[in-house]
Amino acid sequence: MFNDLESFQTYLLAAGLIGPLLFILVQIIQVVIPIIPGGISTAVGVLLFGPWWGFLYNYVGISIGSFINFWLARRYGKPFILHIISEATYDKYIGYTKNQQKFDWFFAIAIVMPVAPDDVLCLLAGLTQMSWVKYFWIIILGKPITIAAYSFALVYGVQWLTNLF
Repeated sequence: MFNDLESFQTYLLAAGLIGPLLFILVQIIQVVIPIIPGGISTAVGVLLFGPWWGFLYNYVGISIGSFINFWLARRYGKPFILHIISEATYDKYIGYTKNQQKFDWFFAIAIVMPVAPDDVLCLLAGLTQMSWVKYFWIIILGKPITIAAYSFALVYGVQWLTNLF
């Protein structure tokens, strides 16, 4: 089953809601505890569930994980963040938070960009004065763009590569 994508997809479909819920849980965990690169897990969602359902499950899991990161950073502060990211990474990005208005714009733009360090920035946003409402809307409106870019780039990229060979 794990050696054949079609067999695994059939197994997941037969599992009903369990498959998507487990995948969403994996996405939540990979955002909060970044063990798996987000691009890889996003690609897995598209491969397992197709571009539309994969997009939806990725979106739900990544968004929930992003909300958890913001809350954890706000609740536990810098010591918590340094358990998740290195001090060098923290130092590299913390300067962006000095001016709240500029950080809000930087954060919103970065969330839309596929290669930005979203999880790090979500943690740092929790240290700022950004309101939950503003954070919520940036994630809800910005994340779909990034996830769609990864999802559809994967689908069309694989098709393009398949046509080459």
